[in-house]
Amino acid sequence: MKILVANLGSTSFKYRLFDMTDERQLARGGVERIGAPESPCVVEIGGQRMQVTAHVPDHAAAVRQCLQQLTDPQTGCLADASEVAAIGFKAVHGGGISGVQRVTPDVLEAMEQMSDVAPAHNPPYIAAMRLLAEKLPGIPLVAAFETGFHATVPDRWRYYPAPKEWGDTLHIKRWGFHGASHRYIATRTAALLGRADARVISCHLGGSNSLCAIRGEASLATSMGMSPQSGLPHNNRIGDFDPFAIPVLMRATGQSLEQVLDQLANACGLLGLSGLSGDVRDLEEAAAAGHARARLALDVFVTEIRRHLGGLLVELGGLDALVFTGGIGENSQLVRAGVCANLQAFGIVLDAQANATCRGEARIDAPGSTVQVWIVPTNEELIVARQTRQLLEG
Repeated sequence: MKILVANLGSTSFKYRLFDMTDERQLARGGVERIGAPESPCVVEIGGQRMQVTAHVPDHAAAVRQCLQQLTDPQTGCLADASEVAAIGFKAVHGGGISGVQRVTPDVLEAMEQMSDVAPAHNPPYIAAMRLLAEKLPGIPLVAAFETGFHATVPDRWRYYPAPKEWGDTLHIKRWGFHGASHRYIATRTAALLGRADARVISCHLGGSNSLCAIRGEASLATSMGMSPQSGLPHNNRIGDFDPFAIPVLMRATGQSLEQVLDQLANACGLLGLSGLSGDVRDLEEAAAAGHARARLALDVFVTEIRRHLGGLLVELGGLDALVFTGGIGENSQLVRAGVCANLQAFGIVLDAQANATCRGEARIDAPGSTVQVWIVPTNEELIVARQTRQLLEG
């Protein structure tokens, strides 16, 4: 069975193709600048990278272009497009609909109802899914919702201290996100430690960020709330924020509620605090050169990670493994060192040399640390492919 896993933007389509008989990645690629007069269409098969330029008017045409490259008699890896059993999507928010679902009008309607909560994610996915369902009816579409991994979070973590009916009827709950990444870390860490009952904190740090407390490969608590704008600071999204500051901003700036929400979702986080960039690499370089606001942004980021880490550690009653993943988690030795600083009392001791030199999957705790500290590159696409296969197989 071959599964195509899609990652959508408003004008982009990126994918990975898996052969699920052995979970081997056959190809990866995508199309940028969909709708422009010329769109770069890239595919990488067996280490060979190929690119063509074409007019790609919409996401359905982007999928057709990718399938054309994948079935090319000279360079492709498929004999025919019918070999693709389904397209799996790392869907973000469906409110009361979660888990793994066939894309149906009801699923799309549920996603639409949560578009205000996930404005950067839901609208392009909904538009593309509708288009693909119409123009490629022969390929099943499957939505693997990020909220699904957190279905095991108990109600005492899930409900806000507000009227309970808000949560029950309006879906105003702590849903949690990055489910595919945290699920991969849960299964991979269980394999690395050789035990399924391990207490793990997964630190997904990248363009957006969240922590997850895991026991027995199941989510117990996570730092994100109802929306992907919540929890830790993100590259350009606010993270946790007092809602009573919103009317203050509206009065001071003359902006509407929609304008303030747009700013909170696009001009805050590390970008807003630093006034420079939402990319940790840029901020580390600038901070080393004496840029005070870059240093402040990094300090706030690390402090917030540690604040949430402490709460999750208490929830688990101790820790067996602390895992860093995502672009920042895998590549920033300074963030990892900052998060782990002075945590000896909790059994977390980092090996400074390993932290500075290790690349890829690696263990970086010092001898004597009772908690294992790992860098584990995540594989969200593989998780979505697995979930898609399981749904198709019933």
